[in-house]
This record gives sequence, C-alpha cells and structure tokens, in this order.
Amino acid sequence: QVQLVESGGGLVQAGGSLRLSCAASGRTFSTYAMGWFRQAPGKEREFVAAISWSASSVYYADSVKGRFTISRDNAKITVNLQMNSLKPEDTAVYYCAAHRSWDMSMTKGADYWGQGTQVTVSS
Repeated sequence: QVQLVESGGGLVQAGGSLRLSCAASGRTFSTYAMGWFRQAPGKEREFVAAISWSASSVYYADSVKGRFTISRDNAKITVNLQMNSLKPEDTAVYYCAAHRSWDMSMTKGADYWGQGTQVTVSS
C-alpha cells in the first residue's frame, strides 16, 4: 500500500515556475515507478511524466518535454516535478501517481493516486 500527498500547487504567471512535491508513505516506495498526471476542467486526465524506481529512466509527455523535470529521492520518499516556462494550458489539477511496473501502461493509469493539487497559470 502506498499513500501519496501532493503539495506546491498555486497561481503563477505565464513564463513562471512552480515545483510540485509528492510525499509518499509505505515501505515499498522505492520499488515503484512514480509519475504525474494532470486534469484540466472538462478534459480527461492525462499523463505528464514518470520516473523509474532507480531514477535511471524518465519519460515525458511531448507537451511538457524540455520544460518539466521529474525527480525522486528514495531516502526522503518524495517525488518532485519542477515546472518551468509555464503556459496557461498547463492549468490543471496535478496528481501524483505510483506504478508497480515501468512500461507504457504507466501513461494510461496508476496503481495509486494522490488527492491532487491545483496549478493555475495566468496569461
């Protein structure tokens, strides 16, 4: 069992930066791939980024590649999403996710979800 709690959301102007954090609990955290999804109003939840359990592999959605960076600290049991050059279309609720396996299914869903944190980018 893994519990996830996000923090760091807020309001920022276009071009600005935000850093999201996800605190995890559970002894098996280091064995899970971790990721972030987002859901904008009226849209389906979409994959943003993922990082393997060892942090040796990362994967990003095309829409955020080059602007967002995912990282994790297994000692602190956290996963972070550094978001730079934010755009109004990045406005969404961002969800932390935990995945038992590192494969393309991690872009479709997750085994565990956080409760979400709101990110709003003003133009």
